Amino acid sequence: MSQVAAVIDDLRDESDELDALVRELSAEQWAAPTPAPGWSIAHQIAHLTWTDEVALLAATDADAFAVEVARAMEAPESFVDRGAEEIATALDPAALLARWRGGRERLESALRDAPAGTRIPWYGPPMSVASMATARIMETWAHGQDIADALGVTRTPTARLRHVARIGVRARDYAYLVRGIKAPEEEFRVELRSPDGESIAFGEPDAPQRVTGPLLDFCLLVTQRAHRDDLAVRAVGPDADHWLDIAQAFAGPAGPGRAPRGDAA
Repeated sequence: MSQVAAVIDDLRDESDELDALVRELSAEQWAAPTPAPGWSIAHQIAHLTWTDEVALLAATDADAFAVEVARAMEAPESFVDRGAEEIATALDPAALLARWRGGRERLESALRDAPAGTRIPWYGPPMSVASMATARIMETWAHGQDIADALGVTRTPTARLRHVARIGVRARDYAYLVRGIKAPEEEFRVELRSPDGESIAFGEPDAPQRVTGPLLDFCLLVTQRAHRDDLAVRAVGPDADHWLDIAQAFAGPAGPGRAPRGDAA
């Protein structure tokens, strides 16, 4: 199996796991609020539906996707919320679930059929097929975390978190770019511990500035699903420490992040 196919398989598995979490929910549960202000569980699935459909457009019709990017730039702070709101309010839970399933299946097929070397345009830099699949894993996992939190469900971390961590590290300089800050020139060392005790590392071993911590906590940090004060992620060096305040694995405007649980309480 090729590396690209393996990543797409992981995307399918991540989506299936979230599907199992929501498919038996009542209408009242679909309307339940999640930690994202103003977003219900329906909004979370609607956002994934919208993003899968836009990713499919980017993978199959670059000119049409460019039109979507231009529309997004007219309202950079609200286009994501608008996309989720339009779908969430237009469809009942059964129809929303069906649309999400159909869209992600079409995207999976398009990614599997893409020729080697394909570069897919996106709201940030263009992506390889593997990177697009990785980005979809990250989004699916992150929004799935919001849904799990809303339902009071504790999910078992999987090996797929490596994809989330990888895109979080690779998006380091993007987090600076969207804030108008010059990124540090030197690379950081990132050393993470998986739930089974395996070490996962990025960057040069002798890099003087480094980030360490549990894999799950790092993924929660870079997807901005938890505040760093509530996580066991640590930094050595002033630039690495600053990065933990602004890290984001997702494209688009700088995210506001989540308040520390103590403040929220």
